[in-house]
Amino acid sequence: MTHQYQDLITIFNQTFFTDYQTQLELGGEEPIYLPANEQTPYHRIIFARGFYASALHEIAHWCVAGPQRRLLEDFGYWYEPDGRSAEVQAEFERVEIRPQAYEWIFAQSAGFPFTVSCDNLNGDIEPDRLAFMHKVHQQVLALLKQGLPLRVKRLSDALRQHYARPPLSPDQFIVK
Repeated sequence: MTHQYQDLITIFNQTFFTDYQTQLELGGEEPIYLPANEQTPYHRIIFARGFYASALHEIAHWCVAGPQRRLLEDFGYWYEPDGRSAEVQAEFERVEIRPQAYEWIFAQSAGFPFTVSCDNLNGDIEPDRLAFMHKVHQQVLALLKQGLPLRVKRLSDALRQHYARPPLSPDQFIVK
């Protein structure tokens, strides 16, 4: 199955633009979320370099952000660049569990491979990717059990329909 970022842009924009005045757009080197302003009357999720996985990740952050956060550039979140200490890496992973769980749900809904991102290639410590993956996995299972949040469900359903994928079930999410 081929995953084209253009398809994801179309699916996202058809699913959310009317209700949320938000568009997914191709960007350059770095992803960013830009709220509406005087020049652009709608919000923009801009993903990096045409990477399908980058778009899924940025959409996941948008799904985590509440209404007030969606009015702030990059949702007002802090981002500590690569090269984090053990303490800062632990905090990074703690706040990334939910968005990466959403990203995994979207990837599975599209039949696209998923891997967690510890995002600390030049840090003092080597992140435990498998331990982090287990935390994300537990979050996915909890979400499937309690029911997906509205925006996550809407995009998951749209992706599953587009890619002719079966309903989500816990056995589809395997930690490797």
